[in-house]
Amino acid sequence: MIRSAKTARSAAEKAVRKQPSRTAPAAERLQKWLAATGAGSRRQIEGWIRAGRVTVDGKQASLGHKVTGRERIAVDGRAIRAAPRHRQAISRVLIYHKPIGEVCTRSDPQGRPTVFDSLPPLHGSRWVVVGRLDIDTSGLLIFTTDGALAHALMHPSGEMVREYAVRLRGAPQQADIDRLLAGVALDDGVGRFSEVSAEGGSGSNHWYRVSVSEGRNRIVRRLWEAVGCQVSRLIRVRFGPLALPRHLPRGRYRELIGEDQCELYRAVGLPLPERLTRR
Repeated sequence: MIRSAKTARSAAEKAVRKQPSRTAPAAERLQKWLAATGAGSRRQIEGWIRAGRVTVDGKQASLGHKVTGRERIAVDGRAIRAAPRHRQAISRVLIYHKPIGEVCTRSDPQGRPTVFDSLPPLHGSRWVVVGRLDIDTSGLLIFTTDGALAHALMHPSGEMVREYAVRLRGAPQQADIDRLLAGVALDDGVGRFSEVSAEGGSGSNHWYRVSVSEGRNRIVRRLWEAVGCQVSRLIRVRFGPLALPRHLPRGRYRELIGEDQCELYRAVGLPLPERLTRR
């Protein structure tokens, strides 16, 4: 049977209408979307939203705002874009041995070296630092291209244990150690060590190993100062399941691959991303 051109066009149009449309991207909370781009931690971003620094399609955003990523999203007028799905970077994690004298910012107005100066360059993503260290503290830093992983590692609810080697001038009394374990009032709330152990020393210098389950600014130094002890050297040796490798030189990094990287995701209860570093 011969069909007319009109009949053929009608059939073709119906066939097109029956084809399933592409699934629209799911909406998610604005602070979660921004954190996944590496713009900052969710806590930081929530503060930016409250302060009116974040806009969506030219309008000031509010907490609870949901986005798909197709909107025009900006922080302080600067557009924030996620890489297209087919170009998303493979999830990467570095452990870095920070030396004294480096700052944990991307640039420094005083011209001091930053921890980012020593990292490998990226295309289509950027390194996010997990838990900063002050300029006078050395040791383990974690960097990742996965904003969600960085957020989970830093969030207080995760209670990730940070372990430090501390050199003190003088030797604290047992009563001081007991106070530090029970809790000491600081200007931003009570702080405490979860563990304190003596590691030896000689003369006026004594080494201790301490653990703390929070990342407040200079928390280790401030706790020791609260009991009259001065920290002369501070080294972070562990963050959650990751320890500072014994033979990793200061100023050098090592990339986590395969199962080592999977272990980090499991530690914070995140599903493994589809594209993990395998090499």
